Amino acid sequence: MKTTDRRNFLTSAATGTAAVAAVGVASPALAQSAPEVNWRLTASWPKSLDTIFGAVEFMAKRVAELSDNKFKIQVFAAGEIVPGLQALDAVQNGTVECCHTSPFYYYGKNPTFAFGTDIPFGMNARMRNAWMYHGGGLELMNEFHKDFNVTYLPAGNTNAQMGGWFRKEIKTVEDLKGLKFRIGGLAGTILSKLGVVPQQIAGGDIYTSLERGTIDAAEWVGPYDDEKLGFAKVAKYYYYPGWWEVGPTVGVFVNLEKWASLPPAYKAMLQVAAAEANQWMSAKYDSLNPAALKRLVSAGAQLRAFPPDVIEACWKVTNEVLDDLAAKNPKFKKIYDHFIAFRNDQYLYTQVSDLAMDTYMVRMRNLK
Repeated sequence: MKTTDRRNFLTSAATGTAAVAAVGVASPALAQSAPEVNWRLTASWPKSLDTIFGAVEFMAKRVAELSDNKFKIQVFAAGEIVPGLQALDAVQNGTVECCHTSPFYYYGKNPTFAFGTDIPFGMNARMRNAWMYHGGGLELMNEFHKDFNVTYLPAGNTNAQMGGWFRKEIKTVEDLKGLKFRIGGLAGTILSKLGVVPQQIAGGDIYTSLERGTIDAAEWVGPYDDEKLGFAKVAKYYYYPGWWEVGPTVGVFVNLEKWASLPPAYKAMLQVAAAEANQWMSAKYDSLNPAALKRLVSAGAQLRAFPPDVIEACWKVTNEVLDDLAAKNPKFKKIYDHFIAFRNDQYLYTQVSDLAMDTYMVRMRNLK
């Protein structure tokens, strides 16, 4: 080998050795910046619901994909770790790192939790997303959630819900008196003022309660889920609209200490996956509900609108209850005032946008 060639060879070898050494140094640093994180999530839903529970599975899958399987969330259905209505408690006390649930289930802890899902006569899914993501709603809610050692990420929406399944027709406000109705939280409090006996029962237990006559009526979500759960077999009158859940958000509560311990990149991944799940669930319900409603009606379900006097009575009592809560609870009032102002502007605008076009298209749908 010539002297010049030998010199070039040695130089290249030295450079290559340095490069290898550099990679050797860099690799552990990269590994340290992307640690293995394994979390457990308890959901408030049974596995049979491929819409709500399916959205949780979708979210966990996306987190794993985004992190190259470094951040994994193991999902458990209601009852596998704790009952569905105790999901938040499990996150607060550190039994699990996070949960997927409906915040208004925890109305008993503080009525302010209702805003994380929806308040009666609230906003539709699009309006709620506008309020949470760009209107300051999420910041207000998470300021409140600090008192309960959690933070919240929207991760699903069922869109406007149905009014539920009833064993008998509801023709007047008088028909509500003494009615044992599976409905909880704020809506239950409101309906109790009209004589209803509210019952808070987890989704997986509703059918049995209706079948045995423990309850007279039950609301869940909408046609697709209701069909899967078989409610039409035990209660034939199917009412709409579900004025207490106009655009209900479901989401993820994360233990504050666990959230703080996540690397910034992992926080971003979970936020992105939750936002994707929010859209995924809403779109899935919109795609599945129309055909499910057709099947239910064809099979004998009696579709009914709540009579105007019933809706008006509910509206009146709702405002009385909300105003009373705001007068007694400063945390509730802070979010309530903000929410109502935003809601009213949204409905003012929708008169000349979606509502105008939707109303026309409903009339024209069968003409082409």
